[in-house]
Amino acid sequence: MRSLDERLAACKQSLCQKLEISGLYARNPVAHKWKAPFRSISLRESVAWRTQDLLEQSVHLFDADYVLGARILLRSALETVAILIYLNQTTRQVIAGELGFHHFSDKTAILLLGSRDESTAHKSLSIITVLGKCNKRYPGIESIYARLCESAHPNYEGSAIGYSDIDREQHVITYKNKWKSMYGDVHLEWVEACYELFYSEYNNEWPAAFEELESWIAEHDSMLEATKGKA
Repeated sequence: MRSLDERLAACKQSLCQKLEISGLYARNPVAHKWKAPFRSISLRESVAWRTQDLLEQSVHLFDADYVLGARILLRSALETVAILIYLNQTTRQVIAGELGFHHFSDKTAILLLGSRDESTAHKSLSIITVLGKCNKRYPGIESIYARLCESAHPNYEGSAIGYSDIDREQHVITYKNKWKSMYGDVHLEWVEACYELFYSEYNNEWPAAFEELESWIAEHDSMLEATKGKA
């Protein structure tokens, strides 16, 4: 079994199966009387489930030579990881005093409950906006996403390049599926890079930022109570 397959399988086995609010309250009753920390945890675990699922399916499609579908799923996985990166960035902003807690709480509601079809009361953030923020932490992530979008959309690469060759001397267009020849040598590397990004943000950055957030909330609880509803 490839290392990537083993890592995705291990990730699947370690996914959170249950989140008990009582346990969070026992951990820090002051911090967890507020909704934002719970939303943060909920979002983190939802991102983990979705990322693992998308990357596993992307690998399966690639192994079956469905490279275009594999790239489209990888694009979705990168969008998903970007949400976690953005969550961690905004958490750090609260701790640094650069973002008000109540504003942060609103952001967690949008990230967790946002929609574009009005099925919820919150309008989701533009993923382009989120990726722009993420690019400050990981320069180049916007560029990678843009390249994946070129495959996903029915534009020049997504249609003409992906399915045809032009002989300009003979004035002949030959049609064929070119996705494997175009990206077969790099796709799994990109999947692994996406997983590495997720792994670092999930296992390292989020726990550290979250613990600091809990302490910060407990320390500033009186101020938060006094300003509640005024943000």
